[in-house]
Amino acid sequence: MRYALMTLIAVSLAGCTRAPAPVADVVAVVSASLPSDPADAAWNAAPEHVAKLLLQDLVEPRLQAVSTPDVRVRAFTAGQEIALRLEWPDATINDLPAAGRFNDACAVQVPLKPAAAVPDPQMGMAGNGVAISFWRADWQATVKGRGDTIREIYPNALIDHYPFDAPSLEKGSAAQQKMATEYAPAEGAGNRRGGARTTAVEDLIAEGPGTLHPAPAAISRGSGVRTPTGWAVVITRPLPDGLSPTSPSQIAFAVWEGSKQESGARKMRTGWIPISIREDQP
Repeated sequence: MRYALMTLIAVSLAGCTRAPAPVADVVAVVSASLPSDPADAAWNAAPEHVAKLLLQDLVEPRLQAVSTPDVRVRAFTAGQEIALRLEWPDATINDLPAAGRFNDACAVQVPLKPAAAVPDPQMGMAGNGVAISFWRADWQATVKGRGDTIREIYPNALIDHYPFDAPSLEKGSAAQQKMATEYAPAEGAGNRRGGARTTAVEDLIAEGPGTLHPAPAAISRGSGVRTPTGWAVVITRPLPDGLSPTSPSQIAFAVWEGSKQESGARKMRTGWIPISIREDQP
């Protein structure tokens, strides 16, 4: 009898500490502050939504093979911002930029503005666009301190000499900086996607496939870390327009696996998922 009673107590305690079951939609819990570290234990207090990922096979270049099965999402909101933690499996690290290389990445998509009908989940539609917060592993690596020179990107390359490193050029002088820019054409052209980064997240807008372009201002921030099984990324951005405790909205996610040569339209993605705000803690 005593053994049976102890077993019953143990089972009851185990049930009390078991992680909550995944929720059907994305639920953002109101919090006094937003955790920015993907490893922060505070994320355990937010309900988890397991978003099944789909092949992007509607527009070229289509993805032909399933890679990432799902992405696990938790969310908090405080004031006018929302923080979303995305976690997905990925056995390899792909975070080096270069021709022929593909990087691990993820994105959060929300309607650009409230409307009677939500835009197409596949990058929106004309007159009914979407806002996208896009994170890339190579940007994260430079934010964390990895250099953005040939020596860091190609560690086994043998470099004899660069003209802009010539001893005759005073380091830091206007002449030296001018020549360095000539050998960094993306930076020289003002391409904000090239070179070292100060943030791992980029804000984009689209009104249908093939219309993706930079947003007028940077409004998102984020950070990603490796987990034992893949990636965990936190993206913090303004609340989707119209989302409130009394008014739900929609959200969508995408994941790119560099080792599968996924880039651009070749990705795993979701359709629209309802998102709501919950003011009380579970």
